[in-house]
Amino acid sequence: MPDSPVKDKNYNLINILHLSLENAWRMEQFIADAEREGDTELADWFCAIQQNSQKAGELGKQLLAQRLQTENA
Repeated sequence: MPDSPVKDKNYNLINILHLSLENAWRMEQFIADAEREGDTELADWFCAIQQNSQKAGELGKQLLAQRLQTENA
């Protein structure tokens, strides 16, 4: 993977925050696909991934808010 074009910790945080929330959103389709096929094991696995991504996203939002408040204080 190439280096980030921006050497900024907040950029990196925002990027991972975006990817976490996008992954949680994408899991909806994967869960629906697995459920439509009757594969509850796979649907459950996708749900667990979705929950982890949502948790990472929420923690990332909190961290970003704290950092932005500190930097602007």
